[in-house]
Amino acid sequence: MRNILMTVMMLIVVVVLFNNIIAEPNNGTRKHIETIGGNANERIRTLSP
Repeated sequence: MRNILMTVMMLIVVVVLFNNIIAEPNNGTRKHIETIGGNANERIRTLSP
């Protein structure tokens, strides 16, 4: 029973950390990657052959 409780608690911690670090809409890693990707797309779009 203790092992199951520890596993569930660890999963909850992982989900909370993921939501706070990766998926946060304003300052998360996902937003940072989207911003850099958008900048790269714009630079590629404006290249002259």
